[in-house]
Amino acid sequence: MKTLYLFTALCISLTAFGQHTFSIVAVDPVTGEIGSAGATCIADEHGAQDISAIVLGVGAIHTQSYWHPTNQANATTRMEAGDSPQEIIDWLLANDVNNDPSARQYNIVDLNSGNPRSAAYTGPNCFAEFIDITGPNYAIAGNILISQDVVNDMETAFVNTTGTLADKLMAALQGAKRPGADSRCLSDGISSASAFLRVADPTDTDSSYGNLSLDLNVWITTTTFEPIDALQDLYDTTLGIEESSLEANQILLYPNPAEETVTIQSDKMILTGYEVIDITGKVITKRAITAPNNKILLDVIGYAKGVYFVNVYKNGNKLSTEKLVVQ
Repeated sequence: MKTLYLFTALCISLTAFGQHTFSIVAVDPVTGEIGSAGATCIADEHGAQDISAIVLGVGAIHTQSYWHPTNQANATTRMEAGDSPQEIIDWLLANDVNNDPSARQYNIVDLNSGNPRSAAYTGPNCFAEFIDITGPNYAIAGNILISQDVVNDMETAFVNTTGTLADKLMAALQGAKRPGADSRCLSDGISSASAFLRVADPTDTDSSYGNLSLDLNVWITTTTFEPIDALQDLYDTTLGIEESSLEANQILLYPNPAEETVTIQSDKMILTGYEVIDITGKVITKRAITAPNNKILLDVIGYAKGVYFVNVYKNGNKLSTEKLVVQ
C-alpha cells in the first residue's frame, strides 16, 4: 500500500460554496485497475478527495459541485447493486437528496467485465465555466473553471500519455494545471488548493481513504504552493520507493505471457508461497510451499486467457505483486 499525505502551512482566501472542481475517473480493462483523481480550491485535507468513491472490482464515482455525502453514498449503493454509470446518474437525478440536481455534477466509469462504460452529468446551475467529457474508459468533469480548456486539456493529456493508469491520471491533472484552473484560486496564482490521486488494483480489499494500492493526497494550510506539482513530487517519490523495493526483492516470472507453466524466481529471497488473483479480485490459486526455495513453479494450464496478479510470499509476508498474462 502506497499511502502518503503532504500538507504545508498556507493561508488562502476562499469561499468554498460546497464546490469541488475538476476531476477524472478511469479504468484499465487490461489490468483491472480503477482510478480517481481531482483538485479543487478548497484548502483542506478532505477538500478534493471527498468526491471520490471507488467500488473495488467495479468502478469509480465522483459526485461534485454542491457535493453531498448522501448523494455519494446512494451512487455507491447503486454501483454495488449492478447499475451502469448512466443508470446511476439517472437514479441520482430522480432521487436527489435536496430534490434539485440542477447544480450537481457527476462523472462515473466502470470495468464491466473488460468492456468499460462511462457517463457524466452537469446541471445547468453549476458555476460557470463548466463542462464534462466522456471516453471509452474515462469520464472528466469540471465546474467553476477559468475556462473549459481545463477539462479539454485533461482529456488530451490522459489520452496521449503512455504508461500505467496512474501515469495517465497524473498527466491529466498536469494538463489541467494553470493559475485559476479553479477560478477561485486565480488571485493566488495556483490551480487549486488540494489535489488527490487514487488507484485501486484487483488485489486491494479496502477502498476507504488511505488504503488503496496508490492513495495520494495534498492540501494547503498556510504557505502558498502549487498542489498539482506537490502531488507530482509525491507521486514520483512513491514510485521511486516502489521501484527500490522491487529491486531489493527481485521477483521474476517467466515465461510471461505464459501458456502452461510459469517459473517464479528470486535471486535473493527464499519463497514460501504464492496466490493468483484475476482482474475481478477473485483468488484463483493459493499455495504454501512445503519445501521453500528461491524458484517455484506455477501451473496455468486450465486458466482462462487474460491478465492475473501473482502475490509472492515469504513466511506470510508479501514480497511483491507481479502481473501475469496467460494466453
